[in-house]
Amino acid sequence: MNGRDRLLACLSGAPSDTLPFMPITMMFAADQIGVPYGRYVTDYRVLVEGQIAAAEAFDIDYVSCISDPAREAADCGARVELFDDQPPAIVESDALLADKSALATLSIPDPLAEGRMLDRVRAAALFKRRVGDVKLIEGWIEGPCAEAADLRGINTLMLDFFDDPAFVRDLFEFAVEMGIRFARAQVDAGIDVMGVGDAAASLVGPEVYSEFVWPFEKRLVETLHAMGTRVRLHICGNTRPLLAKIGQLGCDIVDLDFMVPVSEARHAMGERQLLLGNLDPVRQLRYSTPERITADVAECHRQAGSRYIVGAGCEVPRGTPDENLRALMRYARETKP
Repeated sequence: MNGRDRLLACLSGAPSDTLPFMPITMMFAADQIGVPYGRYVTDYRVLVEGQIAAAEAFDIDYVSCISDPAREAADCGARVELFDDQPPAIVESDALLADKSALATLSIPDPLAEGRMLDRVRAAALFKRRVGDVKLIEGWIEGPCAEAADLRGINTLMLDFFDDPAFVRDLFEFAVEMGIRFARAQVDAGIDVMGVGDAAASLVGPEVYSEFVWPFEKRLVETLHAMGTRVRLHICGNTRPLLAKIGQLGCDIVDLDFMVPVSEARHAMGERQLLLGNLDPVRQLRYSTPERITADVAECHRQAGSRYIVGAGCEVPRGTPDENLRALMRYARETKP
C-alpha cells in the first residue's frame, strides 16, 4: 500500500498493511529544503516542495496545506505580522474586532481572491497534481473558537462568553460560514481530508464548550462531510474535560495533545473513534532517543487499540533529530493495526 491507500483504508475501517504515519510537519518541512519559514508560509510552491520532501524522506503517508492560523484572519483585514524565519503572528493588541460593532460590517472574504487563503487553495491543487495518487492530501481551516479568538483577541473572547453571549454566537456564525467557504475551495482543489484547528477551545470549560463551541463545531463537521471530505480535528492543549463531547462530533480523526492520556480518550470516545497522537513533541520526540520513542509510541498504540494513527501531540519541532522521527516512522511501518 502507498500512503494514500493506507490512510483511506484506515479511515474507512478496512484492513491496512501497517499503522498510518501522520505527523504534523511545518517548520521541520521548511528546514528539509533549506528555506526560511517566512517563504514557506507565503509561497504555496515552497510549502508543497517542503511537504513532499519531508513525506518522501520519512515515509509520511500524507501531505498537508497547514502552515499557520492567520490565513482567514489576514484576508478579513486583521493585522498580521510576518517574519523571515518564524510563523506569522496576529497582533492581538490591535484586534480587527476590538470594537464589537465592526462585526456587522465585516464581509466574508472570497477564498479565490488574491490573498492568503488563495495561496493555500493553490497548494492543494499543486499537491493534487504532484502526489495525488500516492499521498493523502490534507487541507486546513480554523475552527469557530480559534477563528473568533483570532479576530477578537483571545483574552477578550474569554470574557465575551460571559459578558455578551449573543455577540459570541454571531461571531461563531461568521467564523463557521467563512470556514465552510474556505473548505469548499480546498475540496474543489483536490484535498482528501480537512484539518480543523480549534486550539482556543481547550481554554474553556465543559459548560462553555457544550453551550457555545460544540454546536458550531458539530455544524462545521457535518457540512464538511456533506461536501464529501473527511475531518481531522486538532485542538492543542488539555482537552480532558471535553473528550466525551468531542467524541460526539463525528470527526474521522481526533488528535490528542500530550496532556491527554490516550486511554482516557479511548474510554470517553468509544472503540470506533480513530485517534492520533500523543507524544510530547519536545520531551518525547525532539529531546528523546529512538529507543525511548519506540517504547512511548508502543504504549500509545496499546492504549488506543487498533483504531490508531502514529503521530506526535502537535507539530514536529524544528531541530528534531532525523533518527528520532525515523524511529516513529519505523514503529508505524513495522506494526500492524
